[in-house]
Amino acid sequence: MSHFAYEAINENGNPIKGDIEADSVDAASLILTRRGYVPTKVTKKLGGSSGDADAVPFLERFETIPVSEIVMFTKQFKTLIKAGVPMVHNLTIMEEQTENNKLKRIIAQISKDVKEGKGLHEAFKKHEKTFTSLYVSMIEAGEASGALVEVIERLVYILEHENKVNSDIKSALRYPQIILGFVFVAFLVLLNFVVPTFAKIFKSAKLELPLPTVICIAMSDFMASYWHIMLVGTVVAIISYKKYLKTDQGRYVKDSTVMRLPIVGTLIVKSAMSRFASIFSILQSSGVGVLDSMKILTGTINNAAIEREFENITERLEKGQGISGPLRSAKYFTPMLVNMVAIGEETGNLDEMLKEIAAHYDMEVEYAVAGLAEAIGPLLTVALAQVVGFFALAIFLPMWDLTKTAGM
Repeated sequence: MSHFAYEAINENGNPIKGDIEADSVDAASLILTRRGYVPTKVTKKLGGSSGDADAVPFLERFETIPVSEIVMFTKQFKTLIKAGVPMVHNLTIMEEQTENNKLKRIIAQISKDVKEGKGLHEAFKKHEKTFTSLYVSMIEAGEASGALVEVIERLVYILEHENKVNSDIKSALRYPQIILGFVFVAFLVLLNFVVPTFAKIFKSAKLELPLPTVICIAMSDFMASYWHIMLVGTVVAIISYKKYLKTDQGRYVKDSTVMRLPIVGTLIVKSAMSRFASIFSILQSSGVGVLDSMKILTGTINNAAIEREFENITERLEKGQGISGPLRSAKYFTPMLVNMVAIGEETGNLDEMLKEIAAHYDMEVEYAVAGLAEAIGPLLTVALAQVVGFFALAIFLPMWDLTKTAGM
């Protein structure tokens, strides 16, 4: 998009001046007219295009967009849709009101794609680093169901709810992370400085060392001799792990493993059930078929392990089976969800039942987060006691033997 300087008459008959971004002079004049202005002069300004990816400042490419800004954009976007503002005009307004330069450029590119006839979810999908697969799939669900406003309202709730959950989890983990950081530093100091000093003393005294001390000295010698290999190996392992997680199999292994963990796995499953029920409810109430709903839901769950279960569910649905039967035979779908879906099918009130399920699991997620915070304290205490006890035994058992030898 290019920059244009304009002169116009506003709704009160007063002359005004300003700048605007548009694809052409005609497009700029049209935008001004839609705002209620009468353009008298529109001229192109010198400079690059805001929608051109090549014109993005170098540092801006590394700029992050906070979740709070995405939430605010989504709320305003929904309000304009609800007010009946045409999509292109809606995006133009959002572009002008957004203060984050990176988000402003992205909105400009989305607006350009929509003008060229692309679907709204297709335009958003091109910016997957900013708008997640959940976000894009929700937009697609809204387009497919004709209930874009309702879907975006739910999307805002999900974004705010998950942001709160993530913030609560980070708060719960902040203290353990600090403690573990100090323990790791102490571990390195002990192995590199303390243990070698005591090892020389024990060696000169020709003591028979207990197993904890032997292990400590072996770890210290290994680290002193192969620290550079360990450093390179750690970097390579981290890079390889990140690349593996980008593959379908990597995502599946990670998600399925995490869901088997105590406390954390339960939290993820409940969050997925809430998301499934709430979006499925909107699709059902909007008249979207069950098979089409399953395809849309696959992208909204954002969990590779559950996505694979959707493939099996879809296959059974294509054979003419009801939704509750395939859900009952799939992994991760809780008995309560399956039973309530079965009741909804029998009563013909599936969308309302799904809303109840979503509300229940939203509450369960909050309880699970609180449980995570309460469980971390005892777990951390036990772990620290084991580490401290190990090093205490490794150093003080030989010292005790040395003291007895010296006293004889």
